[in-house]
Amino acid sequence: MSATLVPLLKPAGNSGDASAAAGDSALLRLVTMNIHKGLSILNRRATVHLLRDRLRLLHPDLVFCQEVQEEHSGRKRRFAHWPDAELSHYLAADFWAERHYGRNAVYDHGHHGNAILSRHPVLAGSNLDISEYKFERRGLLHAEVRLPQLEQPLHCYCIHLALLERGRSKQIESIVERVTSQVPKGAPVILAGDFNDWRKRASTALGKAGFSEVFETLNGKPALTFPSHMPMLPLDRIYVRNLKVKSARVLRDWASLSDHLGLWAELDVGDRP
Repeated sequence: MSATLVPLLKPAGNSGDASAAAGDSALLRLVTMNIHKGLSILNRRATVHLLRDRLRLLHPDLVFCQEVQEEHSGRKRRFAHWPDAELSHYLAADFWAERHYGRNAVYDHGHHGNAILSRHPVLAGSNLDISEYKFERRGLLHAEVRLPQLEQPLHCYCIHLALLERGRSKQIESIVERVTSQVPKGAPVILAGDFNDWRKRASTALGKAGFSEVFETLNGKPALTFPSHMPMLPLDRIYVRNLKVKSARVLRDWASLSDHLGLWAELDVGDRP
């Protein structure tokens, strides 16, 4: 495994009046979603345009995206009006002040990975290769975000774990080790993404490292998110440390946008646990 620094990218324009308003609140709002490369559940339709619109209606401070098809030479030929810009740029432009993309899987016609969009300044970032198998490339995307309400940076990790349990277990060990070495003990941390943890074992290991999952905190169990049209498996999670959970919900009306449902959470950064 190796750590690879990736550039922090600023979309053209500004994040608008809504960004300034969000900064006055003690609430931090976030969305996480496996966007299935901007396609519908059976890859028949491009959904990235509607996804961008839906995200903006929610006004989240942070967006954690997995399976971001940053570049793909065949998409423009197959789908009319496919964005000319890189996908993370298209999603963030003129709304989120900063975007941070980590390339995981590379192939002849393009590449995909994870992305974090932020209204607030991103001070530093990295992308750690946590792949356990040659047939699937996985990365741990990290961004340090400066929030006006906090003295310490908020450490954000966008995660997409392996399909096989043995690989996931090793990846979670790597994540805990990375967070332990990278983040001061009292600093706030968010781990969000597609954990592929259908057997619900991630919370045990992460709980020992001080993390709690927002839906388990509020409802006693993780949310069902996959498959999107009839969710039966709790694959997507939001884990926090040194942050207080205020509310969370599953974005059920987004079922047509991906094979996963998105998750929404509000964290009270003005009332640390």
